[in-house]
Amino acid sequence: MDNFLILERLDRLEKLLIANKEVLTFEETCDYTGMSRSYLYKLTAAGNIPHSKPNGKLIFFEREKIVSWLLQNERKPIQEIEVIAEPVR
Repeated sequence: MDNFLILERLDRLEKLLIANKEVLTFEETCDYTGMSRSYLYKLTAAGNIPHSKPNGKLIFFEREKIVSWLLQNERKPIQEIEVIAEPVR
């Protein structure tokens, strides 16, 4: 088996393991969300993303809160909006 295929499979396995964890480290959150380290650090420093710092240094994230935060400004498709907003006569 090619080394590239092995590394690709390992990467997929790591992502699956991360998806099943309840509490994520800073690095795991970067991998889980696809955010860069610098952008995630800016979000935590500004207090714009839910996180915990139990001892004042290490940063941890609750996976469910991260998912909720990522999906917080949902945009509905036009078809769904049209069904909800019945025409006024």
